Amino acid sequence: MLAVDTGLVEEWLSEFKVYTIFLSKMNGKHDLHVTDYELLEPVCHQLFEFYRSGEEQLLRFTLQFLPELMWCYLAVSASRDLQNSGCIEALLLGVYNLEIVDKEGHSKVLSFTIPSLSKPSVYHEPSSIGSMALTEGALSQHGLSRVVYSGPHPQREMLTAQNRFEVLTFLLLCYNAALSYMPAVSLQSLCQICSSYNGEWDLARKAMDDVLYRAQLELYPEPLLVANAIKASLPQGAMKSSKEGTRCIQVEITPTSSRISRNAVTSMSIRGHRWKRHGRRHKLQ
Repeated sequence: MLAVDTGLVEEWLSEFKVYTIFLSKMNGKHDLHVTDYELLEPVCHQLFEFYRSGEEQLLRFTLQFLPELMWCYLAVSASRDLQNSGCIEALLLGVYNLEIVDKEGHSKVLSFTIPSLSKPSVYHEPSSIGSMALTEGALSQHGLSRVVYSGPHPQREMLTAQNRFEVLTFLLLCYNAALSYMPAVSLQSLCQICSSYNGEWDLARKAMDDVLYRAQLELYPEPLLVANAIKASLPQGAMKSSKEGTRCIQVEITPTSSRISRNAVTSMSIRGHRWKRHGRRHKLQ
């Protein structure tokens, strides 16, 4: 890291002591790219203090670094450099444990209510009600169902291979909830990370073929089992080359005009078949 960047991060860490000045200046700090691990630990600690303060602007300020922090954690975890991933893991766990509970300490349950078509909205008019007499209370409860899409989530003390992606998925859910407040730099970082994580099917296929070839050549049962399991669990079109053209989802399109098969059975064809049978009987007699 350059000495200028190191001084910038140290200045940024010291500015929080003067809270009112820091709050007005922090959104303009777009040059904070921490690559020195000696500064990473105090930066993660300071970001967690921002998030724990409860201030809305400080929460969003910490959230804007979430995609980069998640990507750094996954990259460091893959290299098994646990010493440098400890502070990032602590920050991610701290944000996760703060978000899964409300202000009173109860577990959050994120849900939504499916709207009823019997009530009018800006998109549709309610269907005509029949002769059955329905009370206003019955109509208000008719067709309403509540769907839980997240929660309750347990507290986590450490990230493991079993709970890692569950925690990261919830953190991305929190990030998406504040997506409209994120700066362009953070959104660009999110797009780059998503494309890096999901857009390398060609390299993944080549790596999988190399692993299978070596496992078959050396007769390794465990790599054969794992590699074939990974290949079988992928979607059907996942391992196709992305250079063949634009990927699309194949769906069955409903025909615009009604088409009747030539061999379709209709009432007219049944009558004609019956008349033919009667005609044959008269000829035989």
